[in-house]
Amino acid sequence: MNIPTDLKYSREHEWVRVEGNLVTIGITDYAQEELGDIVNVELPDEGDEIHKEEAFGAVESVKASSEVFSPVSGKIAEVNEPLMDAPDMLNEDPYDEGWMVKIELSNSSEIDDLMDPNGYKQYVQEESK
Repeated sequence: MNIPTDLKYSREHEWVRVEGNLVTIGITDYAQEELGDIVNVELPDEGDEIHKEEAFGAVESVKASSEVFSPVSGKIAEVNEPLMDAPDMLNEDPYDEGWMVKIELSNSSEIDDLMDPNGYKQYVQEESK
């Protein structure tokens, strides 16, 4: 399981890359492994307002369909459009090419509620028991 050390993580298995007031969000390597082969991705529209812990999209695999929840509040600044035509990028490269959305933060303190890589690794290990 790949857990990059430069990211933050949510309990819903999303990762967050913080770059100033802009955050990039995707699903973790663990999440894509659990889902299996991803065949469809639903993403929001640019400009949509979203709130922490609110579903902003969905991922459908051969095994299941799962909503994707935002770990932060803000406005959708950018959507990874190529992902809509090539959802398998979530399986192949969840942390780079497989990012889902970029959000302009409306409350930067929400980042403090996320787990660091070690905390996320421990969380996944406990959840897997």
